Amino acid sequence: MKKQLLHSIAALSLSVASFNAAAEKLSLMLDWFVNPNHGPIILAQEKGWFTEQGLEVEIQEPADPSIPDKLVAAGKTDLAVSYQSTLISGAAAGLPLVRSATLISGPLNSLIVLDKSSIKSLADLEGKNIGIAIVGNEEATIGTMLRSAHVSMDKVKIINVGWALSSSLASGKVDAIWGGLRNFELNQLELEGYKATAFYPEEHGVPPYDELIVVANPNNYNPETIEKFNTAIEKATVYLINHPEKAWLEFIAYAPDTLNNDLNRQAWEDTLTRFALRPGAVELKRYDDYAAFMKQHKIINKLPKAQDYVLTY
Repeated sequence: MKKQLLHSIAALSLSVASFNAAAEKLSLMLDWFVNPNHGPIILAQEKGWFTEQGLEVEIQEPADPSIPDKLVAAGKTDLAVSYQSTLISGAAAGLPLVRSATLISGPLNSLIVLDKSSIKSLADLEGKNIGIAIVGNEEATIGTMLRSAHVSMDKVKIINVGWALSSSLASGKVDAIWGGLRNFELNQLELEGYKATAFYPEEHGVPPYDELIVVANPNNYNPETIEKFNTAIEKATVYLINHPEKAWLEFIAYAPDTLNNDLNRQAWEDTLTRFALRPGAVELKRYDDYAAFMKQHKIINKLPKAQDYVLTY
């Protein structure tokens, strides 16, 4: 009996060793430091669902949030969390990038004002200062939103405040901010004692889009690997939606010193309904419509076809 047991243990150990040896290594660069927007990725890692799919995923945080796509295009990392608009810009420029999954399937960006201000509608922004973090696309986004209220861009002043969006609004340096995430900046302002209201681009003329996606290099990706990755992400998404409180505790266990705080806790609750229930699913028209919007506003010079840079399953 003892001999049989030893043989069984040896066989099991050999089996586990073989499984680990066969695990496919995959590098994933996030768009920013780990936060609730990455919930399904972190849970898939923490719960072992990547491992269940035979994947060994290395999650990386970028030193510079502008480089993840470029690293994938250069073959330096396998996958990256990115944005639909960034992918379209890359595709228009001829970069070898394709969308392989959707993480957050709707816009998070918003135009935010303080409730104590006199701004109760977009029309009230005429003559006001709007703070932004990144210069370049404000004519398309802010401009489109303002035009829906019959206000032209030359009637507002755009101020580059860098990443100090919330503090610039709270201090009165600007009257509104663009680029604040509805699941983060609104909560950050509230925690600091400032009630705020958001105007949503998709309700004011800007085509709806996927906020966070995963991109791969079409020259070196394996369709089976992508499918396994998406399966793990989908399982994690279903789990966190069905068990939000338990999933929260498992999420912050990944890095408790940086994740376990009031802002992330509120953002977690506000992000739950934003995750894509079917990460692999995609609507090509959604991508073509937004690309046409970008071309119309001269953000891109060439109009790429979604079928050429969006993986479908």
